[in-house]
Amino acid sequence: MPENDVQNAVEELLTNNLDTSAQQAFIEKLAHETSPVDMALLLESLPFLERLETWSQISDDIKLPILVEMRADAGESIVDSLTHAALLALFTDIDANTLVELQDIIPDQHLETVLAKMDETQLSHYSAAQQFNDDEVGHWCDHQPLVVPAKTKIKVVLRLIRRSSSLHCNVVFLVDNRGNWQGVVRINQLFGADPLLRVAELIEEDYLTLNANEDVYIAADKVAQSNESALPVITTGGLLIGRLDIGAAYKLQAEHAESQIMATAGLDENEDLFSPVRKSAKNRAIWLGINLLTAFLASWFIGMFEATIQQVVALAVLMPVVASMGGIAGSQTLTLIVRGLALGHISMANMKPLLFKELKVAILNGILWSLVIGLVTGYWFNDVMLGIVIGLAIVANIITAALAGVLVPVALDKMKIDPALSGSVILTTVTDIIGFVVFLGLGTILLL
Repeated sequence: MPENDVQNAVEELLTNNLDTSAQQAFIEKLAHETSPVDMALLLESLPFLERLETWSQISDDIKLPILVEMRADAGESIVDSLTHAALLALFTDIDANTLVELQDIIPDQHLETVLAKMDETQLSHYSAAQQFNDDEVGHWCDHQPLVVPAKTKIKVVLRLIRRSSSLHCNVVFLVDNRGNWQGVVRINQLFGADPLLRVAELIEEDYLTLNANEDVYIAADKVAQSNESALPVITTGGLLIGRLDIGAAYKLQAEHAESQIMATAGLDENEDLFSPVRKSAKNRAIWLGINLLTAFLASWFIGMFEATIQQVVALAVLMPVVASMGGIAGSQTLTLIVRGLALGHISMANMKPLLFKELKVAILNGILWSLVIGLVTGYWFNDVMLGIVIGLAIVANIITAALAGVLVPVALDKMKIDPALSGSVILTTVTDIIGFVVFLGLGTILLL
């Protein structure tokens, strides 16, 4: 459903005062004509009460796929509203992969009941997923790839392929008698081959694999760049436990990109647009508090030059220019480095040339804009020395911003702290303090 169609559907539900039967018919039509992704977007766009009313009018057989596509907070708001009986009915015959995706929004007491009703195969797949952390690909992989022993005859494999309903499947995974990884055979090679041959005769052993303990987002990038429809997930000991397909990889990449954007404002990508006021306020209060501390720190440094500012009022007028130029220059570098870290482009081997390159850019831009700002300031206040002071401060601050923009996110990444979440706060604090100290310090030395 195009974005405008979702907006139109929201408007229809919220402003046209449909009676119950008309609304039911409208929702049934939407559910029939759109995908679970679109219906999830529609529900997320509705205020809490209207969301629950719309959910109640959706056919039971498509509720679970819709819930899977919803963000965690929005999905949790629906789950929390359900009775125990309704929740158990929703999760009847749930498979392991779906339960892994939804387990964080299911209350513990209900989760135990759902697990008790799962068949042994799905329960074993779910248990296998719990052996890995939720940032590892082994936790999220599909545990039901098309797998056969390497000694299986081609005619048997072809029968399995015809009965299989797996998506994103252009190869068959081959294992030994213990389930250890051997390689793949491409499905298009099986057609026309001697049906009595063992499938191992056509094996491709150098097929790209994923380690089960690998970061899930790095694994998703590997799948997306592999030109394969799916890659096998293998334990350190060589046991094949599942696969990560291209559809799941693209979804993970989109989630990661959204989380990076939201993290720059201190928000969670799963936060519900219509989450309770108290919950939203709590989530944002922490970030506001951190920013307040850094603002007080910068103010403390400014206060050290109170006497200078009182004698040269123009310095106070121009301080926002210094802070703004450093902040913007640093943000540009920070964004570039965070993206490079996320894509795996940055390592210790290329850190030095990357740092030198950013310093050269900073020096060039620093000189250029210091001249512009210095000339404007000198003309504006009819004071050449004031123009020199702010020009030197701009050069120093832009160079500092480049250094911080490279080193801060790399250091945070090494400490296993998300640089997209806290990098901008640290960067802004550094550029503000350095910029103000240099500007006001030079003002004290050269203007008094």
